[in-house]
Amino acid sequence: MPDVAQPTIAEVRSAAEAVKAAIDRHLAAVEARTGENDPGVATAYAALAEAADAYDEVLYDAYDEVTPFEVPHDSELSQYADPDDPEAISVLIRRDYLITDPLRLRAAALRIDGTTAADPGPVSASVSGALGALFGEYEPDEIASRAEEFGLEEGDSTLWVTAADPAEPGDWLSEPFDDADPDLLICRFDVSEVYDDELEPLDPER
Repeated sequence: MPDVAQPTIAEVRSAAEAVKAAIDRHLAAVEARTGENDPGVATAYAALAEAADAYDEVLYDAYDEVTPFEVPHDSELSQYADPDDPEAISVLIRRDYLITDPLRLRAAALRIDGTTAADPGPVSASVSGALGALFGEYEPDEIASRAEEFGLEEGDSTLWVTAADPAEPGDWLSEPFDDADPDLLICRFDVSEVYDDELEPLDPER
């Protein structure tokens, strides 16, 4: 098998000039950006990464030298999550409850466990165990609609719909709430006693 032709000096210099030009374009895009997720910056970033990767490759082939830059390959590059044109979304929900009747809560857990007050078993014997049984049995929306029946009183709640990068199964399970980024907010709905009713979706730009 014949050896692969080595890059010429002119090709290496051309690749270096391409990196310089890409740096200028990236800086110009950053200076002209209109927000945190400006698509022009994302495009310039990807072009700079591609130019730097090409220069690193020909430099190594020609001179057995490398650059100090760590350049992600295409498989590692991801687009900025864009609230205006999301590729995926995350729905983040918080609901607060007061535990107004622990006995009623434990009674609901007893029904789930099939145990009795005289012999409650480890799950429903405590408030925390009863809560685990309750939320393990029912969907959060059903618990919200039956809160009083379960000895709970609804407090404030909020629902966020945010732009997100597509995630592989299990990617974020170890830190599920780290991506609550207001800059990626598409819309939100808040319910609180301080409001008369559910709010209209808030403008993420506000």
